Amino acid sequence: MNSFEDRGNKIRALSKELILEFMLSNSMCQPNSEGMKLATIFRACGFDWGHYPKTTSSNQQYWVSAIVQELASEGKVERVSESGPWRLA
Repeated sequence: MNSFEDRGNKIRALSKELILEFMLSNSMCQPNSEGMKLATIFRACGFDWGHYPKTTSSNQQYWVSAIVQELASEGKVERVSESGPWRLA
């Protein structure tokens, strides 16, 4: 693995950790709570770079979507409904 891949993997791990810590600290994200929309988690964790041509804020959310899917595969978070908010499992 080269240094760029290594640094990228570290950024991914830190990003996943940040989102999980945010969810742990927020009452809306607790198990059996209503959950929180991905866009809110995305903004609250500082991942929004603002609007750019062809890279709007909503496009940038795919990064956080991948992270919560990863956390879900680890059994740490769950989606309340098919198109609904996320919460801790």
